Amino acid sequence: MAIATISIALYGIIVKPNIIKKIIALTILGDTANVLIIFLAYRLIPFPKPPILPSLKPSMEELSKFMKSSVDPLPQALVITAIVINVAVIAFLVFLAIQVFRQYHTLEYNEIIKLKRGEQV
Repeated sequence: MAIATISIALYGIIVKPNIIKKIIALTILGDTANVLIIFLAYRLIPFPKPPILPSLKPSMEELSKFMKSSVDPLPQALVITAIVINVAVIAFLVFLAIQVFRQYHTLEYNEIIKLKRGEQV
C-alpha cells in the first residue's frame, strides 16, 4: 500500500504541470515516507509498551524484559523532526507558488516557461 502511494506521489511530482498539484504530491510523498518509517520501526509484539523504564534502578531482568517489550523511540523522534521539516518546506513552496502566481498569473509550469521565453500563451 505504501509503495503504491509513493508511486502515485512520484507520478504527481513528475507528470503534473500545475505547481499546486506538485506541492500536494510532495506532501503526500513526505507523509507516506514518515508512515513507512513508523511501520518499519514498530515491533510485532502482542502488547507493546512505551519506552519508559518502570523504576529508577532496574535489575538486569527488568531491563531484558523492557528491551523485548518496548517500542524503539528513535524512529518516532526522527519522524517528528521530519514532520516539522516537511511543514517548513511546504510552507516555503506555497510562498514561492504565490509569488510565481503574482508575477506570471498562472501556476502551470509549461505556461510559465513560455512566458519567460517571451512566447505568446
